[in-house]
Amino acid sequence: MHAYRTHTCGALRAADAGNQARLSGWVHAKRDHGGLLFIDLRDHYGITQIVFAAGSPAFAAADSVRPESVITVTGEVVMREAGTVNPKLPTGDIELRAAELVVQSAAEVLPMQVSGDEKFPEDIRLKYRFIDLRREKLHRNMILRSNVITSVRRRMIEAGFLEYQTPILTASSPEGARDFLVPARLHPGKFYALPQAPQQFKQLLMVAGFDRYFQIAPCFRDEASRADRSPGEFYQLDFEMSYVTQEDVFATIEPVIAGVFEEFADGRTVTKPPFPRIPYDQAMLEFGTDKPDLRNPIRIADVTEQYAGSGFGLFARIAASGGVVRAIPAPGAGSRPRGFFDKLNEWARAEGAGGLGYITFDAEGPKGPIAKNLEPDRAEAIRAACGLRAGDAVFFVGGKKDTAPKFAGTVRTRLADELGLAEKGTFKFCWVTDFPMFELNEETGLVDFSHNPFSMPQGELEALNTQDPLTIKAYQYDIICNGIELSSGAIRNHRPDIMIRAFEIAGYTAADVEARFGGMLNAFRYGAPPHGGSAPGIDRMVMLLADEPNIREVILFPLNQQGEDLMMGAPAEIPPARLKELSLKLDIPPPKPRVTGS
Repeated sequence: MHAYRTHTCGALRAADAGNQARLSGWVHAKRDHGGLLFIDLRDHYGITQIVFAAGSPAFAAADSVRPESVITVTGEVVMREAGTVNPKLPTGDIELRAAELVVQSAAEVLPMQVSGDEKFPEDIRLKYRFIDLRREKLHRNMILRSNVITSVRRRMIEAGFLEYQTPILTASSPEGARDFLVPARLHPGKFYALPQAPQQFKQLLMVAGFDRYFQIAPCFRDEASRADRSPGEFYQLDFEMSYVTQEDVFATIEPVIAGVFEEFADGRTVTKPPFPRIPYDQAMLEFGTDKPDLRNPIRIADVTEQYAGSGFGLFARIAASGGVVRAIPAPGAGSRPRGFFDKLNEWARAEGAGGLGYITFDAEGPKGPIAKNLEPDRAEAIRAACGLRAGDAVFFVGGKKDTAPKFAGTVRTRLADELGLAEKGTFKFCWVTDFPMFELNEETGLVDFSHNPFSMPQGELEALNTQDPLTIKAYQYDIICNGIELSSGAIRNHRPDIMIRAFEIAGYTAADVEARFGGMLNAFRYGAPPHGGSAPGIDRMVMLLADEPNIREVILFPLNQQGEDLMMGAPAEIPPARLKELSLKLDIPPPKPRVTGS
């Protein structure tokens, strides 16, 4: 008999009754029933009930062992008595009658329980992540993650892609976030950067003639945490293709993504390819965001023209000053009590808006404070623009062009929640296309890249030389699922002249481009195929499939919101001798003084 196990804790069945077996695992739970002691023994594969009879050689050892101790138990497989069968367990028909118990590793008193559904503070969970990972839900999430990656890899290979590994130590690149820097010991004063994405390398692979590349790529970004973004590092399905148009990229990756989601949907529906294409300008108008959640049926309408010169002074003044007014339909809300509208108005003020104006419609026409001051033909034009019927309502957001549309999107989401409109049990995919190539930097007021700096502008060099930069669109696209951005991608800029001109508009000199991207720029001078790709986020895909609201629930060893690893104690101070070896001297700012109450 094997030293540790003849079976896993999820393997034994009724057909094994009468046989001897040996199991090893963690003590999941203990129950004392007087003359009998029961232990639920757990390993990666499942749980088996072990029974110890009073007076047996193993009873005393079982009685004293703590939960989560690792034990090996030998005994006979027996059928459970009638009434004690557990249909929730695959092993629920049998139990192991213990004859021998060996404690392989005794557990100390636990900082958190593994069995049960009790919630624990995140700092405890992250500090003792190795215990947290034993819990059923989290353990299941990590298995799902592994299976998703396996599925992705298989589907990409079947689509003709080959997997390559790109460097981790590289040069800094303007990918939109801060780099993590690594001091180069052999080159004092110089630093490597951990890649924010394998962007340049995968393009160089296309120049090198590999045609279809993919990688489950680690990416490193020194940025703040949020529910759908892990600080520090994340993984993405990075891929690139040569001699392709935007539609070729879509047609290639859609079956992969849809196939993975269908494989693990567990009864939920998935958008069938081809996914809807929504231009960026339309997304910002109809959804108030470039990450539209298509489960929400509400579509925002621009009613600036309907209010321009109208009798409703507030919105008329906004329209006259160059602002916008957005209408957010609320199907079926026209019959809601006044308190419903007052609550939403108070919420809007708490969000920093002036409030939410509204009109309700019944069989007699428009009603409400705005309707009293608005000409009937204008109210009818608004009703028609929003597709409203009797019993519906519509809310309004007015303000500057750069803020009002985004808040209208927030209102759209809130209304869907309040009215229960969002579709359940489905994964709704779409592409957002035609992103602006450039935008104004809010901090500097200067023109900057709005998306990926290596994208091909629509209209190429002629557009860069003749158009207002803020009107230029790029062959850039995002894939969105249920309001979550899974991927950014683009048809790349493969010509040095276009690349230098694009960076010049964003404030970089030709010398800057040569210094920072000389490797890729030089490669383009020796024959570069048109190419494009994308990089769907693995963590976010698993988060959606696991129906988890926080991305840390699908990452094995995540950092906390402050970017700290509480289990391993990172980041940590470095001894002075090591700093000297790296030619580094610290210049730590003094701590900020505490503000105390009077």
